Amino acid sequence: MTEERTFGWSNMFVAPADDPRGQDGYRGERAVLAGYLGDYRKTLELKCAGLDAEQLARRSVEPSTMSLLGLIRHLAGVEHYWFRIHMAGENVSRLYRSGDDRDEDFNGAVGDPVVVDEAWATWRTEVAYAEQYVEAAPSMDFVGAKGDELRDILVHMIEEYARHMGHADLLRERIDGRVGQ
Repeated sequence: MTEERTFGWSNMFVAPADDPRGQDGYRGERAVLAGYLGDYRKTLELKCAGLDAEQLARRSVEPSTMSLLGLIRHLAGVEHYWFRIHMAGENVSRLYRSGDDRDEDFNGAVGDPVVVDEAWATWRTEVAYAEQYVEAAPSMDFVGAKGDELRDILVHMIEEYARHMGHADLLRERIDGRVGQ
């Protein structure tokens, strides 16, 4: 059952003074791009905070398979693909892709605490790898193994997260009525 829809400062995930996202601005191209991407990553965590496995796995509306848990898994796969495979050139299998199921990230997002823990651990591992990769790159002009500049990948990742945080807003509202932030 969905609770009554609410909005306003009283319904924020954290008080404005406690918001972990960069509120003082960022200086310099690398700091701006990495900072905005980091803020979107933190937003994913905020949107999922306080939910149990069933709630995280709750689908939006049929026929969609989208859920917050699916987004966690999907974004782990996106981080993995762009930073490990595309930029670093690692020869590893894609996450959440087996056989013909290109949507395993969403299709396998079931309300099991073990699946939730694994998804968060994988996402955090991939985020940490990406953060280290960006920090170690000699410049934003750095070209990865597949020929893309680091800045282009960071902009792409910001776009990917921004789009999916819109989905996360709607998914969270459907679960318990929380909106915003």
